Amino acid sequence: MSRVARKTAAPLSELIRTWLKSEHLTAGLNTQRIFAAWDAASGAGRYTVRRYFRDGRLYITVDSSVVRSQLSFQRDALVEKINALLAADELFTRDDARVGLVKELILK
Repeated sequence: MSRVARKTAAPLSELIRTWLKSEHLTAGLNTQRIFAAWDAASGAGRYTVRRYFRDGRLYITVDSSVVRSQLSFQRDALVEKINALLAADELFTRDDARVGLVKELILK
């Protein structure tokens, strides 16, 4: 049985990020983290029918016109809340070119 030489110690969070990048899973994971942040920030997860993220824009389809109207007044605050939740999330990769922070929220 041969022994594997240990080069340097690394935190587990760094190893997980490296593995996610090497397997090209960061874009999908970032998208799921953005959708989870939407649910947490808005409180309208149960009214949300569709979610779509592309080019910094988060498209949300809500099945209630009343909820959509209330959320439209809070649009800028929601974007800030979502980005704050993502900044605190250790699994969110900020340097992914395809999926980054939310720049605009579009409600339908």
